[in-house]
Formats: sequence, C-alpha cells, structure tokens
Amino acid sequence: MTITYARGFDLLKALVEARLACDGDRYTDLFAETAEVSHDPFAPPLAGHNALRAYLLEAADIERYFDLAIERHWVSGDTVLAAWHASWSRRTDEAKVRQAGFLSAEVGEDGRIVRLRHWTVTREHLVG
Repeated sequence: MTITYARGFDLLKALVEARLACDGDRYTDLFAETAEVSHDPFAPPLAGHNALRAYLLEAADIERYFDLAIERHWVSGDTVLAAWHASWSRRTDEAKVRQAGFLSAEVGEDGRIVRLRHWTVTREHLVG
C-alpha cells in the first residue's frame, strides 16, 4: 500500500493523540494484530496488542505531564518516517526527562501499522 503525505500525517496524529490519552483501544486500533514495535534496537520487539497495552500502562505509571510532538514527517511507499520529541516528569523522583527521536512506521494493506521502530536519545534533569 502506498501512503500519501496527508495519510501519513493523519496516522501520526492519531498515534500521538492515543499515546497522550493513554487510550489502549485507540492505540492498538492503529496496529495490525501481529504488529511489531521496537523501542530499543538491541531488545526484542513488542509483538501483538497485549504487549502494546502493557507498554502503555507501564508508561502511564512512570510518566507525569507527558508531551509528545511530531516535528516533521516523510513518506516513502508504505513507510512513514518522522522526527519527534517528547518530555515528561518521572513520577518516582520528579526528574524531567526529554527525548528526541526518529521513527519508521511500515503500514499494511489495511492501513494499520505492521512494524514500528524508534531510535531515541534521552536526557534527564534531576530535581534539586
């Protein structure tokens, strides 16, 4: 499936909105049932809707005041590419965490994500 620039924007917008709301239904609806999500290139990817929901629940327990923004996106064939940044306060010690990254989302024939990969740089600012 070839993705248009506008469809890539819509997909990323829906992904950001679902992630900000910690809405497991909206989030997993964007992914194929057999989707793989990799947040760390050296760890095995998350696979399936249950793993994605667990990731979202864990993030909600750790993060406070989460913000996520797509800076710019590109499309190539069935892949959406995007530069992004995020920030939040860690609940355990109120440290401010900032991330910048790049993602690659491969989209299947049904318009849902089949593979999502993140590359991230993280910086933490301790309180006090």
